[in-house]
Amino acid sequence: MQLSLPARTRPRLAFVGLGWIGRARMEALARSGRAEIVALGDPDRAAVDRALAVAPDAAPVATLAEALAQEPDGVVIATPSARHAAESLVALEAGCAVFCQKPLGRSAAEVREVVEAAARADRLLGVDLSYRLTAAMAAIRPLLASGDLGRVFAIDLTFHNAYGPDKPWFYDRTLSGGGCVMDLGVHLVDLALWSLGWPEVIHVEAQMMAAGRPATVTEVEDYAVATLRTSEGCVIRLACSWKLQAGREAVIEAQFHGTDGGAALTNVGGSFYDFAAHRHRGTATEQLVGPPDEWGGRALIDWADRLAAGHRFDPEARHLVRLHEVLDRIHAAGTRTASDG
Repeated sequence: MQLSLPARTRPRLAFVGLGWIGRARMEALARSGRAEIVALGDPDRAAVDRALAVAPDAAPVATLAEALAQEPDGVVIATPSARHAAESLVALEAGCAVFCQKPLGRSAAEVREVVEAAARADRLLGVDLSYRLTAAMAAIRPLLASGDLGRVFAIDLTFHNAYGPDKPWFYDRTLSGGGCVMDLGVHLVDLALWSLGWPEVIHVEAQMMAAGRPATVTEVEDYAVATLRTSEGCVIRLACSWKLQAGREAVIEAQFHGTDGGAALTNVGGSFYDFAAHRHRGTATEQLVGPPDEWGGRALIDWADRLAAGHRFDPEARHLVRLHEVLDRIHAAGTRTASDG
Protein backbone atom coordinates (compact mmCIF):
# COMPACT_ATOMS: atom_id res chain seq x y z
CA MET A 1 0.00 0.00 0.00
CA GLN A 2 1.48 3.33 -1.08
CA LEU A 3 1.90 6.34 1.20
CA SER A 4 1.66 9.99 0.25
CA LEU A 5 4.20 12.63 1.21
CA PRO A 6 3.71 14.39 3.48
CA ALA A 7 0.79 13.08 5.57
CA ARG A 8 -1.33 15.40 7.70
CA THR A 9 -1.68 14.70 11.41
CA ARG A 10 -5.46 15.13 11.16
CA PRO A 11 -7.17 15.03 7.76
CA ARG A 12 -9.62 17.76 6.80
CA LEU A 13 -12.98 16.14 6.03
CA ALA A 14 -16.24 17.33 4.48
CA PHE A 15 -19.56 15.59 5.12
CA VAL A 16 -22.21 15.58 2.40
CA GLY A 17 -25.57 14.17 3.48
CA LEU A 18 -26.64 14.63 7.09
CA GLY A 19 -29.62 12.37 7.52
CA TRP A 20 -29.68 9.86 10.37
CA ILE A 21 -26.73 7.76 9.24
CA GLY A 22 -24.63 10.69 8.01
CA ARG A 23 -25.06 12.60 11.23
CA ALA A 24 -24.40 9.51 13.35
CA ARG A 25 -21.13 8.82 11.55
CA MET A 26 -20.11 12.48 11.76
CA GLU A 27 -20.79 12.53 15.50
CA ALA A 28 -18.74 9.36 16.02
CA LEU A 29 -15.82 10.88 14.14
CA ALA A 30 -16.13 14.18 16.03
CA ARG A 31 -16.02 12.32 19.35
CA SER A 32 -12.90 10.46 18.25
CA GLY A 33 -11.02 13.69 17.50
CA ARG A 34 -9.23 11.92 14.63
CA ALA A 35 -10.08 14.45 11.92
CA GLU A 36 -10.92 18.10 11.40
CA ILE A 37 -14.47 18.54 10.11
CA VAL A 38 -14.32 21.49 7.73
CA ALA A 39 -17.68 21.33 5.94
CA LEU A 40 -21.17 20.03 6.71
CA GLY A 41 -23.45 19.75 3.70
CA ASP A 42 -27.12 18.97 3.19
CA PRO A 43 -29.94 20.65 1.23
CA ASP A 44 -31.90 20.72 4.51
CA ARG A 45 -30.51 23.63 6.50
CA ALA A 46 -32.09 22.27 9.69
CA ALA A 47 -30.00 19.10 9.30
CA VAL A 48 -26.88 21.23 8.86
CA ASP A 49 -27.71 23.27 11.96
CA ARG A 50 -28.11 20.10 14.04
CA ALA A 51 -24.71 18.90 12.85
CA LEU A 52 -23.10 22.28 13.56
CA ALA A 53 -24.00 21.82 17.21
CA VAL A 54 -21.45 18.97 17.23
CA ALA A 55 -18.87 20.48 14.87
CA PRO A 56 -19.31 24.27 15.21
CA ASP A 57 -16.12 25.17 13.35
CA ALA A 58 -17.27 23.53 10.11
CA ALA A 59 -18.53 25.59 7.18
CA PRO A 60 -22.26 25.09 6.52
CA VAL A 61 -22.84 24.20 2.86
CA ALA A 62 -25.73 22.99 0.72
CA THR A 63 -23.94 21.13 -2.09
CA LEU A 64 -20.94 18.94 -2.81
CA ALA A 65 -19.42 21.73 -4.88
CA GLU A 66 -19.56 24.07 -1.89
CA ALA A 67 -18.04 21.38 0.30
CA LEU A 68 -15.16 20.88 -2.14
CA ALA A 69 -14.53 24.64 -2.09
CA GLN A 70 -13.31 24.15 1.49
CA GLU A 71 -10.41 22.08 0.06
CA PRO A 72 -10.90 18.96 2.18
CA ASP A 73 -8.56 15.97 2.05
CA GLY A 74 -11.56 13.64 1.98
CA VAL A 75 -15.31 13.65 1.55
CA VAL A 76 -17.78 11.51 3.49
CA ILE A 77 -20.86 10.83 1.36
CA ALA A 78 -24.19 9.86 2.94
CA THR A 79 -26.66 11.13 0.36
CA PRO A 80 -29.40 9.00 -1.29
CA SER A 81 -28.04 5.94 -3.13
CA ALA A 82 -28.73 7.30 -6.62
CA ARG A 83 -26.12 10.01 -6.02
CA HIS A 84 -23.36 7.91 -4.43
CA ALA A 85 -21.42 6.96 -7.55
CA ALA A 86 -21.72 10.34 -9.28
CA GLU A 87 -20.71 12.30 -6.18
CA SER A 88 -17.84 9.91 -5.46
CA LEU A 89 -16.55 10.50 -8.99
CA VAL A 90 -16.72 14.29 -8.57
CA ALA A 91 -14.87 14.16 -5.26
CA LEU A 92 -12.18 11.80 -6.59
CA GLU A 93 -11.66 13.93 -9.69
CA ALA A 94 -11.20 16.93 -7.38
CA GLY A 95 -8.35 15.07 -5.70
CA CYS A 96 -10.21 14.01 -2.54
CA ALA A 97 -10.31 10.65 -0.84
CA VAL A 98 -13.85 9.25 -0.47
CA PHE A 99 -15.73 7.38 2.23
CA CYS A 100 -19.21 6.49 1.01
CA GLN A 101 -22.26 4.95 2.60
CA LYS A 102 -23.29 1.65 1.08
CA PRO A 103 -24.11 0.97 -1.64
CA LEU A 104 -21.27 2.64 -3.52
CA GLY A 105 -23.37 2.32 -6.67
CA ARG A 106 -26.69 0.94 -7.89
CA SER A 107 -24.92 -1.64 -10.06
CA ALA A 108 -21.56 -3.24 -10.56
CA ALA A 109 -21.02 -0.97 -13.56
CA GLU A 110 -21.38 2.15 -11.40
CA VAL A 111 -19.12 0.70 -8.71
CA ARG A 112 -16.47 -0.30 -11.25
CA GLU A 113 -16.40 3.27 -12.59
CA VAL A 114 -15.80 4.68 -9.09
CA VAL A 115 -13.10 2.15 -8.22
CA GLU A 116 -11.28 2.83 -11.49
CA ALA A 117 -11.49 6.57 -10.83
CA ALA A 118 -10.02 6.08 -7.34
CA ALA A 119 -7.17 4.04 -8.84
CA ARG A 120 -6.47 6.71 -11.48
CA ALA A 121 -6.53 9.49 -8.88
CA ASP A 122 -4.57 7.31 -6.41
CA ARG A 123 -6.96 8.26 -3.62
CA LEU A 124 -8.17 6.20 -0.68
CA LEU A 125 -11.68 4.81 -1.23
CA GLY A 126 -13.78 3.38 1.61
CA VAL A 127 -17.36 2.15 1.94
CA ASP A 128 -19.29 1.85 5.20
CA LEU A 129 -19.50 -1.95 5.31
CA SER A 130 -19.46 -1.56 9.05
CA TYR A 131 -20.37 -5.07 10.25
CA ARG A 132 -16.86 -6.17 9.32
CA LEU A 133 -15.55 -4.05 12.18
CA THR A 134 -17.81 -5.28 14.96
CA ALA A 135 -16.03 -6.95 17.86
CA ALA A 136 -18.03 -10.08 17.04
CA MET A 137 -16.58 -10.37 13.52
CA ALA A 138 -13.13 -9.46 14.84
CA ALA A 139 -13.40 -12.56 17.03
CA ILE A 140 -14.76 -14.84 14.29
CA ARG A 141 -12.63 -13.97 11.29
CA PRO A 142 -9.33 -15.25 12.78
CA LEU A 143 -10.98 -18.64 13.34
CA LEU A 144 -11.75 -18.79 9.63
CA ALA A 145 -8.33 -17.56 8.51
CA SER A 146 -6.42 -19.94 10.79
CA GLY A 147 -8.39 -23.02 9.80
CA ASP A 148 -9.51 -23.52 13.40
CA LEU A 149 -13.00 -24.41 12.14
CA GLY A 150 -11.62 -26.77 9.51
CA ARG A 151 -12.96 -26.34 6.00
CA VAL A 152 -15.86 -23.90 6.01
CA PHE A 153 -18.43 -25.56 3.79
CA ALA A 154 -21.55 -23.48 4.54
CA ILE A 155 -22.54 -20.02 5.73
CA ASP A 156 -26.09 -19.02 6.72
CA LEU A 157 -26.83 -15.28 6.74
CA THR A 158 -29.92 -13.39 7.90
CA PHE A 159 -30.91 -9.72 8.14
CA HIS A 160 -34.59 -9.01 8.79
CA ASN A 161 -35.53 -5.40 9.57
CA ALA A 162 -38.98 -5.11 11.16
CA TYR A 163 -39.37 -1.51 9.99
CA GLY A 164 -37.97 -0.83 6.55
CA PRO A 165 -36.78 2.52 5.17
CA ASP A 166 -38.80 5.69 5.72
CA LYS A 167 -37.61 7.59 2.61
CA PRO A 168 -39.66 7.25 -0.62
CA TRP A 169 -36.58 6.89 -2.85
CA PHE A 170 -35.79 3.51 -1.30
CA TYR A 171 -38.92 2.16 -3.00
CA ASP A 172 -38.00 3.43 -6.47
CA ARG A 173 -35.67 0.91 -8.09
CA THR A 174 -34.19 3.49 -10.46
CA LEU A 175 -33.05 5.51 -7.43
CA SER A 176 -32.12 2.76 -4.96
CA GLY A 177 -30.82 0.04 -7.28
CA GLY A 178 -32.92 -2.52 -5.40
CA GLY A 179 -34.77 -3.19 -2.18
CA CYS A 180 -33.74 -5.17 0.86
CA VAL A 181 -30.97 -6.95 -1.07
CA MET A 182 -29.24 -3.65 -1.83
CA ASP A 183 -29.97 -2.20 1.61
CA LEU A 184 -29.29 -5.22 3.86
CA GLY A 185 -28.10 -8.08 1.67
CA VAL A 186 -25.03 -6.06 0.71
CA HIS A 187 -23.77 -6.50 4.27
CA LEU A 188 -24.48 -10.24 4.26
CA VAL A 189 -22.75 -10.98 0.96
CA ASP A 190 -19.82 -8.78 1.97
CA LEU A 191 -19.39 -10.57 5.31
CA ALA A 192 -19.37 -13.97 3.64
CA LEU A 193 -17.01 -13.21 0.75
CA TRP A 194 -14.69 -10.98 2.82
CA SER A 195 -14.47 -13.63 5.54
CA LEU A 196 -13.58 -16.31 3.01
CA GLY A 197 -10.95 -14.20 1.22
CA TRP A 198 -13.10 -13.30 -1.80
CA PRO A 199 -13.59 -16.64 -3.56
CA GLU A 200 -15.23 -16.78 -6.98
CA VAL A 201 -19.00 -17.25 -6.90
CA ILE A 202 -19.84 -19.82 -9.57
CA HIS A 203 -23.60 -20.21 -9.06
CA VAL A 204 -26.46 -17.98 -7.87
CA GLU A 205 -30.10 -18.82 -7.21
CA ALA A 206 -32.60 -16.33 -5.78
CA GLN A 207 -36.22 -15.53 -5.17
CA MET A 208 -37.60 -12.07 -4.44
CA MET A 209 -40.99 -10.98 -3.20
CA ALA A 210 -42.87 -7.71 -2.85
CA ALA A 211 -45.83 -7.52 -0.47
CA GLY A 212 -45.98 -11.30 -0.24
CA ARG A 213 -45.90 -12.15 -3.96
CA PRO A 214 -43.14 -12.61 -6.55
CA ALA A 215 -41.50 -9.28 -7.38
CA THR A 216 -41.46 -8.08 -10.97
CA VAL A 217 -38.41 -6.68 -12.74
CA THR A 218 -39.37 -3.09 -11.96
CA GLU A 219 -40.45 -3.60 -8.35
CA VAL A 220 -38.40 -3.17 -5.21
CA GLU A 221 -38.23 -6.41 -3.25
CA ASP A 222 -39.03 -6.45 0.46
CA TYR A 223 -38.15 -10.13 1.01
CA ALA A 224 -35.37 -12.11 -0.66
CA VAL A 225 -33.63 -15.44 -0.32
CA ALA A 226 -30.56 -16.54 -2.27
CA THR A 227 -28.11 -19.40 -2.45
CA LEU A 228 -24.55 -18.86 -3.67
CA ARG A 229 -21.94 -21.50 -4.37
CA THR A 230 -18.23 -20.66 -4.46
CA SER A 231 -15.46 -22.23 -6.52
CA GLU A 232 -14.14 -23.73 -3.28
CA GLY A 233 -17.39 -25.59 -2.63
CA CYS A 234 -18.86 -23.37 0.10
CA VAL A 235 -22.64 -22.92 0.03
CA ILE A 236 -23.81 -19.48 1.19
CA ARG A 237 -27.48 -19.02 2.01
CA LEU A 238 -28.92 -15.60 2.76
CA ALA A 239 -32.31 -14.16 3.65
CA CYS A 240 -33.16 -10.49 4.14
CA SER A 241 -36.29 -8.42 4.40
CA TRP A 242 -38.00 -5.19 5.31
CA LYS A 243 -41.08 -5.04 7.54
CA LEU A 244 -41.07 -8.75 8.34
CA GLN A 245 -43.28 -9.62 11.30
CA ALA A 246 -40.48 -11.26 13.22
CA GLY A 247 -41.63 -10.46 16.75
CA ARG A 248 -38.62 -8.23 17.34
CA GLU A 249 -36.94 -5.23 15.77
CA ALA A 250 -34.28 -7.15 13.88
CA VAL A 251 -32.90 -10.61 13.23
CA ILE A 252 -29.22 -10.43 12.26
CA GLU A 253 -27.10 -13.58 12.09
CA ALA A 254 -24.02 -14.95 10.36
CA GLN A 255 -23.49 -18.66 10.99
CA PHE A 256 -20.22 -20.23 9.79
CA HIS A 257 -20.19 -24.04 9.55
CA GLY A 258 -16.85 -25.86 9.35
CA THR A 259 -15.76 -29.48 9.38
CA ASP A 260 -14.12 -28.96 12.79
CA GLY A 261 -16.53 -26.54 14.41
CA GLY A 262 -18.73 -23.52 13.92
CA ALA A 263 -18.98 -19.85 14.80
CA ALA A 264 -21.85 -17.40 14.87
CA LEU A 265 -22.48 -13.68 15.00
CA THR A 266 -25.95 -12.96 16.39
CA ASN A 267 -27.77 -9.83 17.45
CA VAL A 268 -28.83 -9.75 21.08
CA GLY A 269 -32.45 -9.19 22.09
CA GLY A 270 -33.55 -8.10 18.63
CA SER A 271 -31.15 -5.14 18.72
CA PHE A 272 -29.71 -3.46 15.64
CA TYR A 273 -26.57 -2.60 17.60
CA ASP A 274 -25.75 -5.32 20.16
CA PHE A 275 -23.93 -8.44 18.93
CA ALA A 276 -22.37 -11.55 20.40
CA ALA A 277 -19.96 -14.04 18.87
CA HIS A 278 -19.92 -17.73 19.79
CA ARG A 279 -17.64 -20.64 18.96
CA HIS A 280 -19.46 -23.98 18.57
CA ARG A 281 -18.04 -27.47 19.14
CA GLY A 282 -20.72 -30.06 18.60
CA THR A 283 -23.45 -29.31 21.13
CA ALA A 284 -21.18 -27.07 23.23
CA THR A 285 -20.87 -23.33 22.71
CA GLU A 286 -18.51 -20.69 24.05
CA GLN A 287 -19.15 -16.96 23.95
CA LEU A 288 -16.20 -15.12 22.49
CA VAL A 289 -17.46 -11.54 22.86
CA GLY A 290 -20.68 -9.76 23.73
CA PRO A 291 -22.04 -6.25 24.05
CA PRO A 292 -21.43 -3.44 24.61
CA ASP A 293 -19.42 -2.54 21.52
CA GLU A 294 -19.34 0.96 20.04
CA TRP A 295 -18.84 -0.17 16.45
CA GLY A 296 -21.06 2.22 14.49
CA GLY A 297 -18.39 4.74 13.46
CA ARG A 298 -15.47 2.32 13.47
CA ALA A 299 -15.21 1.92 9.67
CA LEU A 300 -15.14 5.70 9.14
CA ILE A 301 -12.61 6.24 11.92
CA ASP A 302 -10.38 3.49 10.48
CA TRP A 303 -10.57 5.16 7.05
CA ALA A 304 -9.75 8.56 8.59
CA ASP A 305 -6.76 7.05 10.42
CA ARG A 306 -5.47 5.52 7.19
CA LEU A 307 -5.94 8.82 5.41
CA ALA A 308 -4.02 10.60 8.18
CA ALA A 309 -1.21 8.08 7.76
CA GLY A 310 -0.98 8.97 4.08
CA HIS A 311 -2.61 5.91 2.54
CA ARG A 312 -3.65 6.26 -1.06
CA PHE A 313 -5.54 3.83 -3.32
CA ASP A 314 -5.90 0.41 -1.75
CA PRO A 315 -6.26 -2.44 -4.29
CA GLU A 316 -8.61 -4.15 -1.81
CA ALA A 317 -11.23 -1.68 -3.07
CA ARG A 318 -11.45 -3.73 -6.26
CA HIS A 319 -13.36 -6.35 -4.26
CA LEU A 320 -16.24 -3.86 -4.14
CA VAL A 321 -16.80 -4.60 -7.81
CA ARG A 322 -17.01 -8.34 -7.14
CA LEU A 323 -19.44 -7.71 -4.30
CA HIS A 324 -21.77 -5.75 -6.56
CA GLU A 325 -21.44 -8.25 -9.38
CA VAL A 326 -22.88 -10.85 -7.00
CA LEU A 327 -25.68 -8.47 -5.97
CA ASP A 328 -26.49 -7.89 -9.64
CA ARG A 329 -26.65 -11.65 -10.17
CA ILE A 330 -28.98 -12.09 -7.18
CA HIS A 331 -31.32 -9.44 -8.58
CA ALA A 332 -31.20 -10.98 -12.05
CA ALA A 333 -31.91 -14.48 -10.73
CA GLY A 334 -34.68 -13.29 -8.44
CA THR A 335 -36.52 -11.20 -10.99
CA ARG A 336 -36.13 -13.86 -13.67
CA THR A 337 -37.83 -16.33 -11.34
CA ALA A 338 -40.67 -13.84 -10.81
CA SER A 339 -41.19 -13.20 -14.52
CA ASP A 340 -41.22 -16.92 -15.23
CA GLY A 341 -44.18 -17.24 -12.88
